[in-house]
Amino acid sequence: MIHIVLPDDRRRPLPFYLATEEVVARHCEEECFFTWLVSPTVIFGRNQVMTNEVNVRYCREQGIQMIRRKSGGGCVYADEGNIMMSYVTPMQTDSVEVVFSRYLHRVAVALRSLGIAAEVTGRNDILLDGRKISGNALYTTEGRRRAIVHGTLLHSTDIDRMTRAITPSAEKLALKGVASVRQRVTNIAESVSMTVAELRAALVAQMCDRELVANEAMMQEAETLMQDYLDSRWLEGKQQQSQEQYI
Repeated sequence: MIHIVLPDDRRRPLPFYLATEEVVARHCEEECFFTWLVSPTVIFGRNQVMTNEVNVRYCREQGIQMIRRKSGGGCVYADEGNIMMSYVTPMQTDSVEVVFSRYLHRVAVALRSLGIAAEVTGRNDILLDGRKISGNALYTTEGRRRAIVHGTLLHSTDIDRMTRAITPSAEKLALKGVASVRQRVTNIAESVSMTVAELRAALVAQMCDRELVANEAMMQEAETLMQDYLDSRWLEGKQQQSQEQYI
């Protein structure tokens, strides 16, 4: 698998990395993987109503950015202690379920090789000691020829901030058998003595065998594409999206 490397390690807004996924899907025909870190941000799914999932007032008071992604799924909180993962792959004749399963099991195997007892559960989660450390979502591009999977990896996320920033319904939590977000998630740092940087590097080493440095044209394309995510119509859910493209 190819590791996508940005020309510098400067911290960028989350929409830039979502746009980079799309650029990679357009220009790379092979399996690609990269990780990234962002300042505190809430990311919610394509079909979600922002005010139902996000504590908007709290996020605005705390300077937490709010972004809608193109994949479905639930609302997540990211900060410098949450390693964000991106995987881009050809769909070929694979189903969404096959893509999810293949990728998540590879991540779990990589984590277990690092002494983290990760296990895949359900369609898109990875657990540690029965609690969630990774949630993932998927959508397709290029006429469903390419799949983009993006997700979280909780290393040392501020759980207190997370629980205040996102507001899943009691019904949704009940479906997971828990009473609160805090009860459902855990940080890897509670079990393994690795820094965020060490975990990122080790994960890439386990997942990838080659690297590709994004060129200036790719970076400029991502800068342009990220503006779509910042459009207020998109953020508020007023733009209609093709159900064929975004699943």
